[in-house]
Amino acid sequence: MRDRRFVAAHRGGPLSREHHRLLMRWAHDCAEHVLPLLEGAGPGERLIAALDTARAWERGEVQAGKAREAALGAHEAARAASSPVATAVARAVGHAAATAHAADHALGAAHYALKAVKAAGLPVEVERAWQDERLPPEVRELVLSARQDERFSRV
Repeated sequence: MRDRRFVAAHRGGPLSREHHRLLMRWAHDCAEHVLPLLEGAGPGERLIAALDTARAWERGEVQAGKAREAALGAHEAARAASSPVATAVARAVGHAAATAHAADHALGAAHYALKAVKAAGLPVEVERAWQDERLPPEVRELVLSARQDERFSRV
């Protein structure tokens, strides 16, 4: 069940357009930050396209439907990935792009970025601290309280 606090105002929820865009920026940054974990294989065109589309949505240049399509492409890349790290990175990107469609996907982007870091054998605590430092103050409380949900609290 979706957290109503993440429902956009134009859909009858409390989330302002500006806060939705801030969540997108943070989700994008979380996903982009783990791209280097792809071990020289490169992030692939679908992942780069999905992140570019996410950023374009944040700027108001594309509709949510286009971002949703880009998210689906990233999730296809996750299904085709050959390692747990690549799968988690692609899922992080997919959730980042899907944030345009449903703002709570920002939590998924951060969560899968943490899973990618863990799969790579790196310290999850360092990545979580990096993510938290980049949380815009306007949505910080919302994200930190929502992260208590068991879906996002365990990596």
